[in-house]
Amino acid sequence: MPTNPSAITIHSSFPRFRPGQTDVPVWCVTPHEGRCIHRFFDTSPMSPSGRYMAVFRMPTEERMPQPGDAGEVVLIDLRDGGEKVVATTRGWETQMGCNLNWAGQSTGRDEALVFNDVDTDTWTPMVVKLNPLTGESQRWRGGVYQVSPDGRIAASASMEKMRRTQMGYGVLLPDEHVGRNVGAPADDGLFFVDLQTGQRKLVLSLADAVQYIPDLRDLSKEQLAEWEIYGFHCKWCPDGHRMIFTIRRYPNPGANVFNAFARDHRSVRFDVLTLRPDGTDIHDAVPAKYWEFGGHHINFFPNGDKLSMNLGYFRAAKYNLVQVNYDGSDLGKIIETIHGSGHPTVHPDGRHILTDTYAQEGWTREGMTPLRWIDVKAGTEREVVRLVSQPKVQPDGALRVDPHPAWDRSWRWVAFNAVVDGVRRVMIADFGGLLAPQEPRTE
Repeated sequence: MPTNPSAITIHSSFPRFRPGQTDVPVWCVTPHEGRCIHRFFDTSPMSPSGRYMAVFRMPTEERMPQPGDAGEVVLIDLRDGGEKVVATTRGWETQMGCNLNWAGQSTGRDEALVFNDVDTDTWTPMVVKLNPLTGESQRWRGGVYQVSPDGRIAASASMEKMRRTQMGYGVLLPDEHVGRNVGAPADDGLFFVDLQTGQRKLVLSLADAVQYIPDLRDLSKEQLAEWEIYGFHCKWCPDGHRMIFTIRRYPNPGANVFNAFARDHRSVRFDVLTLRPDGTDIHDAVPAKYWEFGGHHINFFPNGDKLSMNLGYFRAAKYNLVQVNYDGSDLGKIIETIHGSGHPTVHPDGRHILTDTYAQEGWTREGMTPLRWIDVKAGTEREVVRLVSQPKVQPDGALRVDPHPAWDRSWRWVAFNAVVDGVRRVMIADFGGLLAPQEPRTE
């Protein structure tokens, strides 16, 4: 477990937030204009030094975005209480914004934000590297889903094609500029952009990836063409020695389809590959057969050798919290007595799991959903925060507000999304008292 103290200090101007009973201190760090979200549960929006938080501001909360709509990258000074718009971007969707990553979390230097944009003259996805303190920036063709722990590589699938399977996670281009993957093309897959040189390369093609998927590897080219096949999640393990690359597919409908998951989620099949960043040592850690009864939100354990997720494989009334080795061996329940939900993260103390919940998963009361703190050793759980996650207007499921609880690099502070007075806000909570007695610092 990390022993380095967190450098985070919460300015007194940020309002303390207590919706009902809250077991940990919580502040709203976007109290002004709002409409903000942080990226996802597997990356920290807090800067390497702990002084800043970077979030995405939507231009509107009341409708789905259109290609070319501009959102904002907002830098929050946790120590001084200020906020500043440091960039605009047209490369975003509603669940993860512009996939805003701090590069070089281990350096302690707040010198690089990496995020998606779109060149609307050519409708080309772009990746941006920005120094938010000086304004210096670079732009290259490509995209980012997640940045490597050393800050050198932006990894992604084809960000514009991600909405073929599900809305909310990639970038928006006009429909006619979004290619279709009939079968498993050799020119699409897992891409890297070198954040020093801008060089972009294809690390693992979908044509090669399907050779590791049991259901697909023996199919002819004509048989593969009965499916549309796309890359989705691209995640680094904490020390960067291994990656997750999720492959999604659905039966080729013979038509130009978007958001296949919303149309019929049962038709979309998932395989979770793990590999080394050089494209070797590839395994199908969670093949499609294990998803037959549902599942979601796979992530690395802190040591990088195991994966955690919610999975219906064991046919319980609700999903189980499940672990599996990176090579697909030893799939099993993390805990027998407590069910999974939301976006779970295993804490490096080896004992605790933090997760949120979806409204439909059964933990919602009086319109509020909890952050769940699960003690695997004791077999207990606490609802440490209850929060509103329903916006005033939600004409589409992709406009939902998921809390996405995400740890900072000291594993003490947690950022999450919530709704306050009908507006999206980003919150920060101090979990130090649940891990070791210590007082939060305020100024």
